[in-house]
Amino acid sequence: MDLDEKNYMEVDFTKRIYAQISAIGGYVPENRRTNSDLEKHTDTNDEWIVKRTGIKERRILDDGLATSDMAVRAIENLIKDYNKDINQVDAIIVATSTPDMLMPATANIICEKLGIENIWAFDMNAACSGFLYALDMGASLIESRRYKNVLVVGADKISAYVNIKDRTTNILFGDGAGVVLLEPSNEEAILDALLLSNGTGKEYLNIEGGGSLYPPSAQLLIDERRYIKQDGKVVFKNAIQSMSDTCVNVLKRNNFTVDDVQWLVPHQANKRIIDAVGKEIEIDEDKTLVNIEHYGNTIAATIPLCIWENTSKLKKGDLLMLTAFGAGFSWGASLLRWSI
Repeated sequence: MDLDEKNYMEVDFTKRIYAQISAIGGYVPENRRTNSDLEKHTDTNDEWIVKRTGIKERRILDDGLATSDMAVRAIENLIKDYNKDINQVDAIIVATSTPDMLMPATANIICEKLGIENIWAFDMNAACSGFLYALDMGASLIESRRYKNVLVVGADKISAYVNIKDRTTNILFGDGAGVVLLEPSNEEAILDALLLSNGTGKEYLNIEGGGSLYPPSAQLLIDERRYIKQDGKVVFKNAIQSMSDTCVNVLKRNNFTVDDVQWLVPHQANKRIIDAVGKEIEIDEDKTLVNIEHYGNTIAATIPLCIWENTSKLKKGDLLMLTAFGAGFSWGASLLRWSI
C-alpha cells in the first residue's frame, strides 16, 4: 500500500469531506526579461516600471515550447518534492488563457506527456481568476466523493500574446506554471469560495484575435487583435474594488474577520493593486505574500506560484485568503486552511 492509498483509507467518509492541498509544485522558465531589456524596445526605464508596477523582471518561455511544457515541469516538481504517484491522479483541471492549441485541451496534452491514461482532464478559462475557479471546481470533485486525487494547474505562456513594443502591457506579463494536488480529508481545508463574473469588462482587457469572431488568418498575423490589450485605469479601479469586496464578503459569510487571516495571497498583477487591496480590507502588510518583483503577472499561475515560493512561511492550520481579478471581468476570493 502506497502513502496516497494509506491516507485515503484513513478518511472517514461518513463525516464531512474537505478538499485539502496535500502537495504543491511550480515552474518558471530560465529566460529573464528585465526592465533593462524592455528599454531597448520602448520608451521606458527601470525606475518608471518599478514605481508603477513593482516588477523588475519576468520569465519568458522559449519559442517552440508551450503552456503544457511548463505545466508538466510544475507537476514533476510536485511529484518529486512530495513523493506522489502520478498514476493515482484521477482528474486534472488546467486553468489557462493560453492553451497549446484550440483543441484538444491543454489538459489532454499534459496527460499524454506524463503518460497518464483514462482520467478526466479539461481546461478552464477565467483569465487571471482562473486558478481560483479551477481550485473551487477541484474541491467540488473531491467533496463529491467521486474523485480522490485531483491536480489543479494554473499555467500561461502569455508572452506569446504580448506586443513587445507596447509599454502598457510588455512591462506586466511573464510566463509560468503552478499546481496543487487535492485529496480528501476530515480536517478543515478548503472552506469556501466566492467567485463572480460579468461581461461588461470585455472591452477593457482582452485578446480578440484567434477565436471564432476573428479567426486565424494572414491578416491576423499583422493585426493588433492578436495581442493582449487593456485599459489600465479601468482595470486598476475595478480590480481593487472587486477583490476587496469579495474578500470582505467571503470572510463575513464564514464568520471570520480579517484578523483571523494569517496570509493574504492576492493575484500578482501590480504591486499598487496588491497594496491598495491590503489597505482596503485593513490587513497587516506583512501578512501579504508577494513575488511579483521577479515574475510579473503570470495570469492563472500567479497564486499557486506565490504560495509555492512561500511554503516555508506557512504553518499547518494557517488560514489563507486567496483573491484574484481578471478579464471578463472575473474575480473572487477563496478561504482555506493550509494542510501541509
